[in-house]
Amino acid sequence: MVDSSRRTILTTGAAAAAATVAPPVFAQAPGAAVPQALPAGLKVGFYEKGDVRIRYAEIGSGFPLLATPGGGLNSRMINWPTAVINIVEEFKNDFRVITMDQRNATNGESTGPVPVANPWDAFADDQLGVMDHLGIRQFVFFGNCIGGPFAMKLMERAPQRVVAAILSQPVGHRPDKPDFMYESGRDVWAKQFLERRPDVSMAAIEQYLHNLYRVQPDFVYSVSRDFAKSCKTPMLVLPDDVVAHPLQVSLDIASLAPNAEITVFPWKEPAELKARTIDRARAFLKRHQTA
Repeated sequence: MVDSSRRTILTTGAAAAAATVAPPVFAQAPGAAVPQALPAGLKVGFYEKGDVRIRYAEIGSGFPLLATPGGGLNSRMINWPTAVINIVEEFKNDFRVITMDQRNATNGESTGPVPVANPWDAFADDQLGVMDHLGIRQFVFFGNCIGGPFAMKLMERAPQRVVAAILSQPVGHRPDKPDFMYESGRDVWAKQFLERRPDVSMAAIEQYLHNLYRVQPDFVYSVSRDFAKSCKTPMLVLPDDVVAHPLQVSLDIASLAPNAEITVFPWKEPAELKARTIDRARAFLKRHQTA
């Protein structure tokens, strides 16, 4: 049951969405210009485990904040300067910000096998491995785009470690375009990946994408709705409404998770509203950080 204040927010968001026609584009549009330099001031390192090598970076001080960039399977640190919220710049004076290239992202420097059997768990293994490498037990999390499914999987895998999470423009299933994420992975990421890794077969890539997006073709892909209902971790959802980031998925997260909040929608314009949304996100994380 959604309480009255949350119901008002959700209804307001849905009404705003109905009045706003958003273009059906992906968070990191295929063919878009990609900045090649990392954001200034980052201290870069590598975490290695077996044949997995993950590039991470950190900046700032204070309570740890793990932030994953958007871009789908091309989630990489160089995406932050063009993100709707550049977490590295916005939060470096408030938290110890840790970010990373996800495994096998194009133009990133994290590499490893293609984890066909358990792709969402493999991403979580990489993310938790970086935090273990840095000696960090508890942290807050900010996930943009594909970071929404990352957040839900992390909260399922390590509920005592993720003390609060922001899901910004979360990726999720859209019933009228059920294979959008699968096809984006196949037509953009896989094409680029196979140019670098001719040792990997297209059949393996197709099975990998199937296990990411078709095994649980609902909601946020990485966890079930039943898990969301049981998840007590505080969450703040920043909704979007493009094909890869359906508004309904954001509304469902906020409705199902007992300690979830959601912002107004749309929130990216005007500039004053966006600034207030960023301030709300900062205050949310600070409120839930632990000593």
